[in-house]
Amino acid sequence: MKRALILFAHGARDPRWAEPFQRLQQILQKQLGDVRVDLAFLELMMPRLPDLVQDLEAQGIVQATVVPVFFGQGGHVLRDLPLLADELKHKHPRMTIKVAGAVGENDDVLHAIAKYCLDSLA
Repeated sequence: MKRALILFAHGARDPRWAEPFQRLQQILQKQLGDVRVDLAFLELMMPRLPDLVQDLEAQGIVQATVVPVFFGQGGHVLRDLPLLADELKHKHPRMTIKVAGAVGENDDVLHAIAKYCLDSLA
């Protein structure tokens, strides 16, 4: 089965903003050799999520998991992403598209951030 992991971020005008997300993508790609890892953006940067999903389907990807790399469940994650995901599922019925929760809502992520904050005191 051809699978993809899509890191979904907001996007910004300054291309340097994407650097941590690109590093995360590289880390994950090394760990998930058989799973394609891509970045997609809501706005201001490319590729946009609909364009990426279309490209993935054309390349034979049949399962995609979208991970919002947002710190919290704001309006983009609560409103925009579900609507976008529903549109993508309708437009690409041969693909299974799953959406995970915002990365910043995960306890393990919060504990890792807390450790980083505590280590910064040293």
